[in-house]
Amino acid sequence: MRTVFKVRVTRLAVLTAVVTGWLIGSAQADIYMYVDSEGVRHITNDPKGDSRYQRVMATPQYQRPRSPPSAPSEPAEQTDALLSASVAAQGVITTSRGGWQLIAPRDGRQVRSALVPAPVGSAGLPFRVNEANRQQYAPHITRIAAQHGVDPYLVHAVISAESAFNPNAVSPAGAMGLMQLMPATAERFGVSNAFEPIANINAGVRYLRWLLNHFNNDVQLALAGYNAGENAVIRHGRQIPPYAETQTYVPRVLRFYHYYRQQALLGD
Repeated sequence: MRTVFKVRVTRLAVLTAVVTGWLIGSAQADIYMYVDSEGVRHITNDPKGDSRYQRVMATPQYQRPRSPPSAPSEPAEQTDALLSASVAAQGVITTSRGGWQLIAPRDGRQVRSALVPAPVGSAGLPFRVNEANRQQYAPHITRIAAQHGVDPYLVHAVISAESAFNPNAVSPAGAMGLMQLMPATAERFGVSNAFEPIANINAGVRYLRWLLNHFNNDVQLALAGYNAGENAVIRHGRQIPPYAETQTYVPRVLRFYHYYRQQALLGD
């Protein structure tokens, strides 16, 4: 709505009172004015392109008052418990209804995998490993696993299932070293000599960490991906692929893991 006042005034206080009274009774808008040859002041909120008008007052735009911040809601119940760094570095197993549940560390948190049925004979090793080599590489496994937020006992379990801790192992498919890196995986993680034990462990742990992230910390799927490749897991609907080797590999690694964790808990 265009409103025009024509007033003959000589005192600023009078003009201010007129304009202020208009603003109180109407919506706020910029104010324009010009003085004609007879000394009459023309005041409007809409100059309609009349170049004689000059803006004399800019009124602020209306802003809706912000609602007061609501009180912070109670945090949702966490499915993963924040635990101490020492516990997070080791991982945990809980036993329930004839099965056991792997809880793998991630950034100081313990993330539960699916409940894994305890295989027959899970109290012992699936087969023998080179224990002297395992003890030799244990400090490096602990250090590298901590760097990448992976449970070191899970790394022990993967190496046990892959090579039985033989740093010179070569599979029929061409996988190499302790963690049986395929040539493409070794190249992917910058390893030029896959038979160098520390470089091999470092690349294998980094790949395992990547798989855990990729499969939302589902340890079984990560292990399946380590054995068959992540694309195979995805092609089969993010389930353990129906390959005999992979179907055997995943519970074998978990049995190793169960054994090493139980031995650690018993102080052996």
